[in-house]
Amino acid sequence: MFDHLLLLSPVLLFLPLVITVPSPGGAPPTPCRRCCDDLELQKGPPAPQTGDQKSGLNQMPEVRTYINMTILKGDKGNRGDRGTPGKSGEEGATGSRGPMGPKGTKGQVGPPGDTCKTQEAAFSVGRRKSLHSVDYYQALVFDTEFVNLHGHFDMFKGKFNCYVPGIYFFNVNIHTWNFKETYLHIMRNDKEQAIVYAQPSERSIMQSQSLMLPLELNDEVWVRLYKRERENAVYSDDVDVYITFNGYLIKPTLE
Repeated sequence: MFDHLLLLSPVLLFLPLVITVPSPGGAPPTPCRRCCDDLELQKGPPAPQTGDQKSGLNQMPEVRTYINMTILKGDKGNRGDRGTPGKSGEEGATGSRGPMGPKGTKGQVGPPGDTCKTQEAAFSVGRRKSLHSVDYYQALVFDTEFVNLHGHFDMFKGKFNCYVPGIYFFNVNIHTWNFKETYLHIMRNDKEQAIVYAQPSERSIMQSQSLMLPLELNDEVWVRLYKRERENAVYSDDVDVYITFNGYLIKPTLE
């Protein structure tokens, strides 16, 4: 046994002396640990040492600070100011048409209108005598007055004078003469608007023409006979009225 001690003595003599040397600043700081810290975190197998840890046994222990954020949470702050509105988005697709709503109640009756402002015009005249055209242009004059509202139709000239501008309807009816040509125009001022025509024939017939015209103030509408190489004539007698000229206002320009 002594022999064994002799063999181990050199080894014991060269064992390094492990001495804990305090740091130059004083005693080494002791890690602070709260009682509420989870001690289980320190359990488990020791981490393997690196080369530096094996060689430097006098290194300071690592101190890790743990802050519990739940105890540092402050009170809820005031609500901030409202931000500026954002940009408008893209326009959406047009929706489908909704159902029709219920019918509303009937409104009250309005006040009566001013009779002085009522705009109207109408006439109806006829001729009981036959007429042969003696000139190239000749106005057809009438001798019978059926309706002449406000006297707008001049019986002496055979012309309707427009005192109420607007849209008018006109109609002329004539009876042809045997073996004679019938050639007339409905005139607006000096411009032909529509024709009434019948070729010479053994039989006389009734001819008619109608139209609507827009008239301005002081326009004239009348019927004109036109003579060519052949004789132009219209027929009538004292018993019956074969020739009539009618017109009335449909819609005034200003209501």
